[in-house]
Amino acid sequence: MTRGLAGAFALAVLAGPAAAVTCRDIRFEDIPYTICEAAPRQERIRLFLNDADGRPFGSFAAIEAARGPLAFAMNAGMYHADRSPVGLYVEDGEEIRSLVPGPGPGNFGMVPNGVFCIAPEGAFVIETEAYATAPRHCDFATQSGPMLLIDGSIHPRFLPDSDSRNIRNGVGTSSDGSRAVFAMSRRPVTFWEFARLFRDGLGLPDALYLDGRVSRLHAPAIGRSDGGVP
Repeated sequence: MTRGLAGAFALAVLAGPAAAVTCRDIRFEDIPYTICEAAPRQERIRLFLNDADGRPFGSFAAIEAARGPLAFAMNAGMYHADRSPVGLYVEDGEEIRSLVPGPGPGNFGMVPNGVFCIAPEGAFVIETEAYATAPRHCDFATQSGPMLLIDGSIHPRFLPDSDSRNIRNGVGTSSDGSRAVFAMSRRPVTFWEFARLFRDGLGLPDALYLDGRVSRLHAPAIGRSDGGVP
Protein backbone atom coordinates (compact mmCIF):
# COMPACT_ATOMS: atom_id res chain seq x y z
CA MET A 1 0.00 0.00 0.00
CA THR A 2 1.20 3.47 -0.87
CA ARG A 3 0.92 6.33 1.55
CA GLY A 4 0.33 9.82 0.25
CA LEU A 5 -1.94 9.33 -2.74
CA ALA A 6 -4.73 11.88 -2.78
CA GLY A 7 -8.43 12.29 -3.34
CA ALA A 8 -10.01 9.16 -1.92
CA PHE A 9 -13.06 10.86 -0.56
CA ALA A 10 -14.99 14.08 -0.89
CA LEU A 11 -15.97 16.77 1.52
CA ALA A 12 -19.24 18.46 0.67
CA VAL A 13 -21.90 20.81 1.92
CA LEU A 14 -25.34 19.44 1.18
CA ALA A 15 -27.63 21.95 -0.48
CA GLY A 16 -30.83 22.83 1.35
CA PRO A 17 -33.18 25.65 2.26
CA ALA A 18 -30.69 27.15 4.73
CA ALA A 19 -27.58 26.69 2.62
CA ALA A 20 -25.48 29.84 2.80
CA VAL A 21 -22.27 28.75 1.13
CA THR A 22 -20.33 31.44 -0.68
CA CYS A 23 -17.92 30.39 -3.44
CA ARG A 24 -15.90 32.96 -5.33
CA ASP A 25 -12.68 33.51 -7.21
CA ILE A 26 -10.11 35.73 -5.50
CA ARG A 27 -6.49 36.80 -5.90
CA PHE A 28 -4.01 36.94 -3.05
CA GLU A 29 -0.44 38.10 -3.63
CA ASP A 30 -1.27 37.93 -7.34
CA ILE A 31 -2.13 34.21 -7.17
CA PRO A 32 -5.65 33.16 -8.22
CA TYR A 33 -7.70 30.94 -5.91
CA THR A 34 -11.26 29.73 -5.58
CA ILE A 35 -12.62 29.78 -2.05
CA CYS A 36 -15.85 28.44 -0.57
CA GLU A 37 -16.90 29.53 2.90
CA ALA A 38 -19.50 27.81 5.06
CA ALA A 39 -20.86 28.30 8.57
CA PRO A 40 -20.29 24.89 10.20
CA ARG A 41 -22.90 25.43 12.91
CA GLN A 42 -25.58 26.06 10.30
CA GLU A 43 -24.63 24.04 7.23
CA ARG A 44 -24.51 20.29 6.70
CA ILE A 45 -20.82 19.70 6.03
CA ARG A 46 -20.22 16.02 5.33
CA LEU A 47 -17.56 13.54 4.20
CA PHE A 48 -18.31 10.81 1.65
CA LEU A 49 -16.15 7.77 0.96
CA ASN A 50 -18.10 4.74 -0.31
CA ASP A 51 -21.51 4.16 -1.84
CA ALA A 52 -24.15 1.76 -0.53
CA ASP A 53 -22.31 -1.16 -2.15
CA GLY A 54 -19.02 -0.26 -0.45
CA ARG A 55 -17.37 1.15 -3.55
CA PRO A 56 -15.66 4.57 -3.63
CA PHE A 57 -18.00 7.19 -5.10
CA GLY A 58 -15.37 8.37 -7.55
CA SER A 59 -17.18 11.52 -8.72
CA PHE A 60 -19.24 14.42 -7.48
CA ALA A 61 -22.09 13.31 -9.74
CA ALA A 62 -22.20 9.91 -8.03
CA ILE A 63 -22.50 11.57 -4.62
CA GLU A 64 -25.32 13.82 -5.82
CA ALA A 65 -27.14 10.85 -7.34
CA ALA A 66 -27.03 9.06 -3.98
CA ARG A 67 -27.32 11.92 -1.50
CA GLY A 68 -28.90 14.86 -3.30
CA PRO A 69 -27.63 18.24 -4.52
CA LEU A 70 -24.35 19.59 -3.19
CA ALA A 71 -23.75 23.29 -2.51
CA PHE A 72 -20.06 22.57 -3.07
CA ALA A 73 -17.58 19.72 -2.76
CA MET A 74 -13.86 19.00 -3.02
CA ASN A 75 -11.36 16.19 -2.47
CA ALA A 76 -10.58 15.88 1.21
CA GLY A 77 -7.92 13.37 2.10
CA MET A 78 -5.22 10.87 1.21
CA TYR A 79 -5.58 7.18 0.53
CA HIS A 80 -3.82 3.88 -0.02
CA ALA A 81 -3.79 2.04 -3.34
CA ASP A 82 -7.04 0.27 -2.40
CA ARG A 83 -8.64 3.70 -1.77
CA SER A 84 -8.85 3.22 1.99
CA PRO A 85 -7.98 6.32 4.04
CA VAL A 86 -4.36 6.72 5.13
CA GLY A 87 -5.25 8.29 8.47
CA LEU A 88 -8.21 8.99 10.74
CA TYR A 89 -11.51 8.87 8.93
CA VAL A 90 -14.91 9.27 10.61
CA GLU A 91 -18.21 9.26 8.77
CA ASP A 92 -21.61 9.66 10.46
CA GLY A 93 -19.92 9.14 13.82
CA GLU A 94 -18.31 5.83 12.82
CA GLU A 95 -14.51 5.62 12.91
CA ILE A 96 -13.53 3.87 9.68
CA ARG A 97 -9.79 4.34 10.17
CA SER A 98 -7.91 5.23 13.35
CA LEU A 99 -5.54 8.13 13.90
CA VAL A 100 -1.99 7.69 12.53
CA PRO A 101 0.57 9.55 14.68
CA GLY A 102 4.19 10.35 13.96
CA PRO A 103 6.21 11.13 10.81
CA GLY A 104 6.15 9.10 7.62
CA PRO A 105 6.63 9.33 3.87
CA GLY A 106 4.95 11.82 1.59
CA ASN A 107 2.97 14.93 2.40
CA PHE A 108 0.81 13.07 4.89
CA GLY A 109 3.83 12.22 7.03
CA MET A 110 5.33 15.72 6.95
CA VAL A 111 4.60 16.35 10.61
CA PRO A 112 2.98 18.21 12.11
CA ASN A 113 -0.04 16.97 10.20
CA GLY A 114 -3.61 17.27 11.39
CA VAL A 115 -7.30 16.45 11.49
CA PHE A 116 -10.27 18.31 10.08
CA CYS A 117 -13.10 17.62 12.51
CA ILE A 118 -16.78 18.42 11.97
CA ALA A 119 -18.41 18.47 15.40
CA PRO A 120 -21.82 19.61 16.68
CA GLU A 121 -20.23 22.81 18.01
CA GLY A 122 -18.41 23.67 14.78
CA ALA A 123 -15.54 22.70 12.50
CA PHE A 124 -11.93 22.57 13.65
CA VAL A 125 -8.47 21.95 12.25
CA ILE A 126 -6.50 20.20 14.99
CA GLU A 127 -2.83 19.18 14.96
CA THR A 128 -2.55 15.37 15.20
CA GLU A 129 -0.67 15.15 18.51
CA ALA A 130 -3.06 17.65 20.09
CA TYR A 131 -5.97 15.54 18.87
CA ALA A 132 -4.37 12.38 20.26
CA THR A 133 -3.89 14.03 23.64
CA ALA A 134 -7.41 15.46 23.83
CA PRO A 135 -9.67 13.74 21.29
CA ARG A 136 -12.73 15.70 20.24
CA HIS A 137 -16.03 14.07 19.34
CA CYS A 138 -16.31 14.38 15.56
CA ASP A 139 -19.35 13.41 13.54
CA PHE A 140 -17.05 13.51 10.50
CA ALA A 141 -13.26 13.73 10.37
CA THR A 142 -10.38 13.33 7.96
CA GLN A 143 -6.67 13.26 8.77
CA SER A 144 -4.28 14.73 6.24
CA GLY A 145 -1.01 16.55 6.07
CA PRO A 146 0.87 18.64 6.38
CA MET A 147 -0.67 21.27 8.59
CA LEU A 148 -0.44 24.64 6.86
CA LEU A 149 -0.98 26.77 9.95
CA ILE A 150 -0.91 25.99 13.67
CA ASP A 151 -2.15 28.81 15.90
CA GLY A 152 -1.16 31.32 13.24
CA SER A 153 2.34 29.91 12.66
CA ILE A 154 3.34 28.50 9.27
CA HIS A 155 4.53 24.87 9.22
CA PRO A 156 8.22 24.92 10.21
CA ARG A 157 9.36 22.93 7.16
CA PHE A 158 7.88 25.30 4.58
CA LEU A 159 10.39 27.48 2.73
CA PRO A 160 9.62 30.95 1.32
CA ASP A 161 11.88 30.24 -1.67
CA SER A 162 10.62 26.71 -2.38
CA ASP A 163 10.28 25.71 -6.02
CA SER A 164 7.88 22.82 -5.30
CA ARG A 165 4.60 23.95 -6.85
CA ASN A 166 1.31 22.14 -7.34
CA ILE A 167 -2.37 22.81 -7.57
CA ARG A 168 -3.39 22.54 -3.91
CA ASN A 169 -6.55 22.58 -1.85
CA GLY A 170 -7.11 22.83 1.89
CA VAL A 171 -9.30 24.07 4.70
CA GLY A 172 -8.88 26.68 7.40
CA THR A 173 -10.99 27.25 10.50
CA SER A 174 -11.49 29.92 13.12
CA SER A 175 -10.48 29.15 16.70
CA ASP A 176 -14.11 28.96 17.86
CA GLY A 177 -15.16 26.62 15.05
CA SER A 178 -17.75 29.00 13.62
CA ARG A 179 -15.99 29.61 10.31
CA ALA A 180 -14.61 27.17 7.74
CA VAL A 181 -13.03 28.30 4.49
CA PHE A 182 -12.06 25.83 1.77
CA ALA A 183 -9.58 26.99 -0.85
CA MET A 184 -8.16 25.63 -4.07
CA SER A 185 -5.41 27.28 -6.07
CA ARG A 186 -6.06 27.98 -9.74
CA ARG A 187 -2.39 27.69 -10.60
CA PRO A 188 0.48 25.75 -8.97
CA VAL A 189 1.57 27.22 -5.63
CA THR A 190 4.09 26.40 -2.91
CA PHE A 191 3.08 25.31 0.57
CA TRP A 192 4.43 28.63 1.88
CA GLU A 193 2.23 30.64 -0.46
CA PHE A 194 -0.80 28.49 0.32
CA ALA A 195 -0.30 28.87 4.07
CA ARG A 196 -0.04 32.64 3.71
CA LEU A 197 -3.39 32.68 1.92
CA PHE A 198 -5.12 31.22 4.97
CA ARG A 199 -3.24 33.31 7.53
CA ASP A 200 -2.80 36.68 5.84
CA GLY A 201 -5.46 36.58 3.17
CA LEU A 202 -8.31 34.89 5.06
CA GLY A 203 -7.39 35.68 8.67
CA LEU A 204 -7.56 32.13 9.97
CA PRO A 205 -5.26 30.63 12.64
CA ASP A 206 -5.38 26.94 11.69
CA ALA A 207 -5.32 25.33 8.26
CA LEU A 208 -4.75 21.87 6.80
CA TYR A 209 -3.59 20.72 3.38
CA LEU A 210 -6.09 18.28 1.91
CA ASP A 211 -5.05 17.36 -1.60
CA GLY A 212 -2.64 17.95 -4.44
CA ARG A 213 -2.29 17.41 -8.17
CA VAL A 214 -5.63 15.65 -8.61
CA SER A 215 -7.60 18.23 -6.60
CA ARG A 216 -11.06 18.93 -7.94
CA LEU A 217 -13.83 21.33 -7.02
CA HIS A 218 -17.59 21.22 -7.50
CA ALA A 219 -19.11 24.68 -7.08
CA PRO A 220 -22.34 24.97 -9.11
CA ALA A 221 -23.01 28.53 -7.92
CA ILE A 222 -20.05 29.74 -9.97
CA GLY A 223 -20.55 27.28 -12.80
CA ARG A 224 -17.69 24.96 -11.94
CA SER A 225 -17.62 21.18 -11.62
CA ASP A 226 -14.22 19.62 -12.33
CA GLY A 227 -14.16 16.24 -14.04
CA GLY A 228 -11.52 13.65 -14.85
CA VAL A 229 -10.58 10.13 -13.86
CA PRO A 230 -12.35 8.73 -10.74
